Amino acid sequence: MNEIRTTCCIVGGGPAGMMLAILLARAGIPVVVLEKHEDFLRDFRGDTVHPSTLELMHELGLLKEFLALPHSTVRQVSLQIGDDHLIVGHFEHLPVRCKFIALMPQWDFLNFLADHARRYPSFDLRMRTEAVGLILDGDRVAGVHATTPDGPIEIRADLTVACDGRHSTLRERAGLSVENLGAPMDVMWFRMSHNNNDPAEVVAHVESGCMLVMLNRTDYWQCAYVIPKGTAGEVVQAGLGKFRNSVGEIAPFLRDRLQEIDSWENVKLLTVEVDRLRQWYRLGLICIGDAAHAMSPIGGVGINLAVQDAVAAANILADPLRRGTVTVNTLKQVQQRRQFPTRVTQALQIVMQNNLIGPALANKGKRPRAPLFMKMMQWPLLRRIPGRLLAYGVRPEHIRVPAA
Repeated sequence: MNEIRTTCCIVGGGPAGMMLAILLARAGIPVVVLEKHEDFLRDFRGDTVHPSTLELMHELGLLKEFLALPHSTVRQVSLQIGDDHLIVGHFEHLPVRCKFIALMPQWDFLNFLADHARRYPSFDLRMRTEAVGLILDGDRVAGVHATTPDGPIEIRADLTVACDGRHSTLRERAGLSVENLGAPMDVMWFRMSHNNNDPAEVVAHVESGCMLVMLNRTDYWQCAYVIPKGTAGEVVQAGLGKFRNSVGEIAPFLRDRLQEIDSWENVKLLTVEVDRLRQWYRLGLICIGDAAHAMSPIGGVGINLAVQDAVAAANILADPLRRGTVTVNTLKQVQQRRQFPTRVTQALQIVMQNNLIGPALANKGKRPRAPLFMKMMQWPLLRRIPGRLLAYGVRPEHIRVPAA
């Protein structure tokens, strides 16, 4: 069996894993990233890059090059609830360099980070390498067992970081306890072509029994059809015709192209989960991003929260990793730093689930109305709050780790 020795082994090449890897490699710390797929090309992953993440790209000196990649911008987010039209986020007033959300395929974002991380000799990205278990040295996690096309491999590391998503293999193998917060919905993703006379803004349409979110990707719409939890089978059984009609009723301007949804193979199901670990770490191992806290798709904040986790982890862990002094207390500091933003963000998502989305999906008769608190947020002074939360999140991080 082949064996690799490194300082930090990061399992999962998503936003959290790749951001942490580039920051550690930039600081001269040896890091190995394991990604089980052969590339980053998977559709309907989160594509929203918020101003907080764009600020971090500026701090890395990469913003201009990053924005040269194909993307579209969102400067205002609207919500249509029955007959009520609300502005739930606009960004023109924010004191940031990029007063918009960038919509960019996640594989472009990850490839960009990987390409720049390869400039550092301490960075090692291994594709088609899947972590399947932990190497234990007493109570300490000493690395991972992994599979590759060429056979099994062991990666021994001073610290292993689980960034392997909401169905994390490593957090399960480590026996970390998960608190499930519940979600009343699932999401069916699909694409529709975009016409020049279509509405320009991002709009979420909430009607009785269903909800449709449409992201303008310039040449197509990325659509999320939100359904009551566990009812995807019923939707499929009712047939494509009924599904297309439902989409057309919510967004009438799409009726001339509904035949583009010609197969269920073009509709991808996302099972929504909202959960978090009670403890993110054990000696030799820490979880960040979705492995530590699965977010609802509300607000598209998942990528950006994961990136913030990675920056905080790099800020706290870089020096101890360099000195070989990472302890349980060091790992605890990462959770303490990021636990508050996670809890607040999930609490806000649950308020939206319980007061808007859940009741609307459950009520298939009377048209929904906007809750009073959302109508109050339309007042000029209060209107800035949702935009600021969407753009920055709670407790935004800044890169403190110097380049080697």
